[in-house]
Amino acid sequence: MSGIGGRSQIALIRSLDELTGMLARRRGLYARCLLGPQVDLFREPSRRDGLTGIELPGPAADPVDVEDWWGERPLRTWAARRLYDYSHLPRVKGSRVKPWLLHGVESGRGPDKEPVGRDVQPLGRVDGK
Repeated sequence: MSGIGGRSQIALIRSLDELTGMLARRRGLYARCLLGPQVDLFREPSRRDGLTGIELPGPAADPVDVEDWWGERPLRTWAARRLYDYSHLPRVKGSRVKPWLLHGVESGRGPDKEPVGRDVQPLGRVDGK
């Protein structure tokens, strides 16, 4: 998959405030909840539809950017709400599964209507503590 950043260590996002700061500074942010970019982005299964096996044009990820309808509400609350969407996955998929943040460009939609990205750059794994 082209456009993916190097395989070096990615940052650890240690607090909700740190995540909120990232959301305030940058658009085009997405979240995935898997084993992390070293495993997730560089392995074939992460780019295939689980039901049909069809290769996707990039990894599926959920948008994290704040929506206009959120208005002047606290960005920290938005960030917490977006993380909450992933809170059940370590119990379902295993304790090694963690949410991580990436920057990318939406290149289409996957079979579950989720955005599929290109030019993906891993930014950091969200600490689950």
